[in-house]
Amino acid sequence: MVREPAHSEGAQLVNELGSFIREQRSSARLSLRRLSELAGISNPYLSQIERGLRRPSAEILQQIAKALRISAETLYVQAGILERPDGDTDLTRHIFNDHHLTEEQRQALLRIYLSFRHENEDQAASDQASTSGPDGAGAVDPPVDPVPSPSPAGHGPTPVAG
Repeated sequence: MVREPAHSEGAQLVNELGSFIREQRSSARLSLRRLSELAGISNPYLSQIERGLRRPSAEILQQIAKALRISAETLYVQAGILERPDGDTDLTRHIFNDHHLTEEQRQALLRIYLSFRHENEDQAASDQASTSGPDGAGAVDPPVDPVPSPSPAGHGPTPVAG
């Protein structure tokens, strides 16, 4: 879906998006022609996007993100399709706003941080599912005696009933 050039408050957003894509392309050391080939869009159309003359669809942004090897969400945020993530903490906001980092460094930090969060959320969900009974109450394991009971007459450890 191709949209016409923006003429309102969205014009600044489209210009910033184009500049952002151009910066990412430069960081990746890709020519305009090469990025257009990798993204599967025409060279003139990509040029218009970078100059802020066209507002690309989410699908086109996804193709560009894939070609640039950045997350589509990053471009969606730049395009105003998604809000900047803020999560439970302000860490993502701080990373986005840290101008001492390059965009590539910001993206790397965010990818690592979010992957850790997702991994921990998945583990917590898995742990909760494995300890939940049918009524949703957590199952409680019987206490384990860390010190084995003395064996009668030295015949080995006392078996533990399970």
